[in-house]
Amino acid sequence: MALGFFALAIFLFLTLDPDVSPSSTASASAASSEGVEITYGSVIKLMHEKTKFRLHSHDVPYGSGSGQQSVTGFPTVDDSNSYWIVRPEPETSAKQGDAIKSGTIIRLQHMRTRKWLHSHLHASPISGNLEVSCFGGENDSDTGDYWRLSIEGSGKTWKQDQRIRLQHIDTSGYLHSHDKKYSRIAGGQQEVCGVREKRADNIWLAAEGVYLPVTEGKQAAE
Repeated sequence: MALGFFALAIFLFLTLDPDVSPSSTASASAASSEGVEITYGSVIKLMHEKTKFRLHSHDVPYGSGSGQQSVTGFPTVDDSNSYWIVRPEPETSAKQGDAIKSGTIIRLQHMRTRKWLHSHLHASPISGNLEVSCFGGENDSDTGDYWRLSIEGSGKTWKQDQRIRLQHIDTSGYLHSHDKKYSRIAGGQQEVCGVREKRADNIWLAAEGVYLPVTEGKQAAE
């Protein structure tokens, strides 16, 4: 586990935006306590509250629907394919190290494959809900990658272990999972999909990861 976090810290050092100061870079660390602020550029795992599975992807396409890279829920913590980089909507003033307010549109980039968490009107493989996939690339992103962050409760900015929902902009579907599991290629992993209703099964929490500190002067008012 410690080795994995060290590798993530090296990754962040090599990919930081030039306007992030060296002192901020040195402060990037593995989050291990409740209430750590989540900022753009942080590398996180999203945990499904009800089942404790992590949001996961790998270079395996769906055998139906879009045929794009599949997204699943993964049962164990120690898997590098469950890391996602928190990115802002393009062409905004948001910068790496900025805190993220409830209601903000964000994107999640899969760290290993560099594709974006995506959704559309294709049917998901098991339940027939909205398919969630990974699509695009480093400089290839569209509105199908946009998700609105909604914090459950009174918090104004996103923090670790805070209950959140992610609602897809194009389809209005909430990022969702449940105990319906794949039996073949992704055996033991569970379906991730989109549903348009608010349910207990579309609550997520930021869990393990490397969190960049809030850039000086960018701390959102509580």
